Amino acid sequence: MGFYLSNEETNLNHFDISIRENTLQSLLKTYQIQTFEKSLRFFNLHCHSFFSYNGYGFSPSALVWKARQNNLYALGLVDFDVLDGVEEFLDCCNICGIKGCAGFETRIYVPPFAKHEINSPGEPGISYHIGMGFISQKVKKVDFLIKLKNIAQNRVQTMIALVNNYLAPLSIDYETEVIPLTPAGNPTERHLCTAYYQKSKQQFPDEENFIRFWSEKLKTPQNDIENIITKPVEFQNLLRAKLMKAGGPGYIPAKPENFPTLIEVNEFILANGAIPTFAWLDGTSSGEQNIEELLNIMTASGVQAVNIIPDRNWNIKDSGQKQAKLKNLDDFISLVRELYLPIFIGTELNAPGQKFVDNLDTPELQPYYQLFLDGAHIAYAHTVLQKTAGMGFTSPWAQNYFTNNKERYEFFREIGERLTPVL
Repeated sequence: MGFYLSNEETNLNHFDISIRENTLQSLLKTYQIQTFEKSLRFFNLHCHSFFSYNGYGFSPSALVWKARQNNLYALGLVDFDVLDGVEEFLDCCNICGIKGCAGFETRIYVPPFAKHEINSPGEPGISYHIGMGFISQKVKKVDFLIKLKNIAQNRVQTMIALVNNYLAPLSIDYETEVIPLTPAGNPTERHLCTAYYQKSKQQFPDEENFIRFWSEKLKTPQNDIENIITKPVEFQNLLRAKLMKAGGPGYIPAKPENFPTLIEVNEFILANGAIPTFAWLDGTSSGEQNIEELLNIMTASGVQAVNIIPDRNWNIKDSGQKQAKLKNLDDFISLVRELYLPIFIGTELNAPGQKFVDNLDTPELQPYYQLFLDGAHIAYAHTVLQKTAGMGFTSPWAQNYFTNNKERYEFFREIGERLTPVL
């Protein structure tokens, strides 16, 4: 599946939305792409765009166009801490005939599991969390969304100060060298790595000096630096690991007071008619090993769906680890199946090298294919019904109309399968 854009397609990633819109319309007029039925429908409900960080620089428009080119059935936008791309994304999905849904991801504090790692390695009590099924970036409680972005950007700016101090005389400026890398002022660690890499190429144009500098600062043999000097992705991954992760000079330990709580985030998600979604990792952390207790806490706080990144649970070289994680996956899916919680899956696309879509035809995932497809249908039905009538999956209407989770699950699953995007 092709990731890279042709010359005709590059303006899909322009920071000016009007240029993105015109480019998509032009492409749709120029290329008649046939939609054809496959024995399996392929979909990805967890795609980050350039409004947070996409490993291929894709805007929401580019994500949808690539999905259209590759005959994807459904697509979901999930950006970190922002909803900036929601309306563009959903409009593009309708234009391209793809079942779309959209949301955001953030990090939260879960007080009852303060002593347990959950899905953020090395950070007890902290959990990645998702709100799925937003229909607009115009939200109620907008101050909370602003707060999320401010928390993230304060962290980024603190990280820059720490790393600049360590890398002196090399330094970058947040306003002039980082913000311009983003379309809406929401840089991440990966943007910082890009900025440091680009600045070092300018500051040390002589290759020998460049290698010597980074070898010393990263405490990495010069031969290793030399081997990746022309590979920006690998080089920036090394920068992130050495400078910004645990043990690095820019690492910022997670403190509960720096994150919104599980309850706060779910209140915001529900106030906007979306679906609070628990992000499950792989069942190996101390928190996820107590999955029934953790899931009870999540559902009691308003969680009504779960998210899985399948590749992390089966595409593993070590056979022992693979079998253990597949067992964890099966146990988790069995549990959420009993509760009739929709499962939203995807690959994230927030780092180069990640797949555009999961291998849903692999033997390891085939037993769960129908449940994953149910999740795509439910997310789409929720989006359409919430947008047109305020009758989404978590709406007061749904809470009053259905007597149990199974009835609601089956209703939205069937509606999502029957509905066809407006072309």
